Amino acid sequence: MSELGFWNFAQRDPDKLALVDPNGREWTRGELFAEANKVAHGLRALGLQKGDVVAVVMENCAEFFVINLAITQIGMYMTPINNHLTGPEIAFIVQDSGAKVFFGSEMFAGECTAARKEVDFPSEMSFCVGSLEGFRPFSELGEGQSAALPDDRNAGQVMNYTSGTTGKPKGVRRPMADLSPDLLSTLMTGFLAMFDLQPEQGNVHICGSPLYHTAVLMFSSSSLHMGHTVVLMEKWTPEDMLRLIDQYKVTSSHMVPTQFNRMLKLPEEVRNKYDCSSTRAMVHAAAPCPVETKKKMLAWWGDSIYEYYAATEGGGTLAKPQEWRKYPGTVGKAWANADIKIYDDDGKELGTGEVGTVYMLLGQADFEYKDAKKKTRDNRIGNYFTVGDVGELNEEGYLFLRDRKLDMIISGGANLYTAEIESELIQHPKVVDVAVFGIPNDDWGEEVKAVIQPMEGVEGNDALTEEIFTWCEGRLAKMKRPRTIDYVDELPRDPNGKLYKRKLRDPYWEGRSQI
Repeated sequence: MSELGFWNFAQRDPDKLALVDPNGREWTRGELFAEANKVAHGLRALGLQKGDVVAVVMENCAEFFVINLAITQIGMYMTPINNHLTGPEIAFIVQDSGAKVFFGSEMFAGECTAARKEVDFPSEMSFCVGSLEGFRPFSELGEGQSAALPDDRNAGQVMNYTSGTTGKPKGVRRPMADLSPDLLSTLMTGFLAMFDLQPEQGNVHICGSPLYHTAVLMFSSSSLHMGHTVVLMEKWTPEDMLRLIDQYKVTSSHMVPTQFNRMLKLPEEVRNKYDCSSTRAMVHAAAPCPVETKKKMLAWWGDSIYEYYAATEGGGTLAKPQEWRKYPGTVGKAWANADIKIYDDDGKELGTGEVGTVYMLLGQADFEYKDAKKKTRDNRIGNYFTVGDVGELNEEGYLFLRDRKLDMIISGGANLYTAEIESELIQHPKVVDVAVFGIPNDDWGEEVKAVIQPMEGVEGNDALTEEIFTWCEGRLAKMKRPRTIDYVDELPRDPNGKLYKRKLRDPYWEGRSQI
């Protein structure tokens, strides 16, 4: 088989469609190839060398991929930064990563400008999409540079930062591999092959989540390296995604359960307007998917719904549609060269059906949190690491997640899993989004609180509360039912569906010791 990797596909067939940006502009492989090579040469002309870091704060755009394709063929690190962070938060990552070049965007002008000033980042090493004070236009970086492949090519890497929900974010830095970029990109496509995807074959990947997320960028860039077209969205909406799936005959994506729920809440006549029969591997992760939601998606899109469990630090498990149908609710079995173990709080390994903390085998993908050896150590037992999820294994080794350890409610000595309660509440026809967490209760320690975003046009009032309470009676044990419900116009989620539950929960615990 011919060697994979975007650069090889671009040279063999430069006129084929590579990328559709959020504005609808269609980029051929040859155009994307040329721009990436110019940026690679431009970075070297600035004096950057192998092992150096560039930081990126951008929306989903073609330039994001141009930078990624440049960095990953000249042996450097790319650090994508969450574009919803504040200026000081961005400044911390820019400085902590040791970035030599800072890429910003006019869309986040205030935050990028504040971050650059805070760390006194040199203007001559700052570039932006659009116009931004203290930044050079992105186009200047590649001006006058060759569109040919650079010499002395070496595989580079993405160095993501953890979310930092319990402290300062930490960079997940892996050693730079001494490999050709063509070989590493070929190896990367092996991950997509686990989801039964093959090179080219008319595959089209749609990216509706922010590229600063680890998996989103990995799936999208791996799709390019597999010869697939990538359709890029900036602001995700359920109907717009269905429209693009129909228009470009999309075959794959990386999604989150929140997106499934939003699409399923569309009126049936809207969903029926769009043909989704092209889908082959619509992969989801990042949060437990309600069983009823998954069943509805499988009924709608057929056996194209795949699931995996992993983290920025590594992974993981895989559940193909047929496996999930056999064991509804599973996030799958450990994939090749991976392993899963369950431990209690004392570090004792637990057996089949026993609930504890989920640990994953590092395998070959070892890592260390940048400048944080203690955090690296504390998250490990031997050669296994955890991100704090709670779950259990069945007899065949399939993993079932119960909750995040921090989100679990302990009421009257019983462990209540918020993910289970949320999975039921989201099925109510008047609920578009929901968060469940524990709040103080003097008798029981904690009680169940729900915060609900009602469907558009539905008023969150006492009548709706009583309706939901009645609806819960046949679905949830009494101890799991919310004692109270609050209503909000919109839950605090990032564009990839991650819920900032602490923003909702913390006010209830102010001045008290949280369990």
